[in-house]
Amino acid sequence: MHELSIIAGLFDILIEKAKEQNAQKIVRVVLQVGKLAGVVPDFLESSFDIYKKGTLAADAVLEITTVPLKVRCQNCGAEIVKEDYVFSCAACGSTDLKILEGTELLLEKIELEI
Repeated sequence: MHELSIIAGLFDILIEKAKEQNAQKIVRVVLQVGKLAGVVPDFLESSFDIYKKGTLAADAVLEITTVPLKVRCQNCGAEIVKEDYVFSCAACGSTDLKILEGTELLLEKIELEI
């Protein structure tokens, strides 16, 4: 479960940013997780709950925003949000697709109490 190591790295960033702002606590953390990011959101949440104990984020809430898989067909130019993992263009059937969104794992927001 590599989600725990991802959360450990996230906490390095959270604690650093909280100290820079002289925050008393971390209240809320928002992550963007793409459908193809290679992580399981439920595992991120449980790892966050485990890791936050005894830290400035002990009472923090983790919110995860799922980013859909969006592709552009290199053949016809159609931009498609894929609900499945069938990598073919719905417009022309080409398999020459470029991923535009859906692989990200981003820290979107940290809410602090000063």
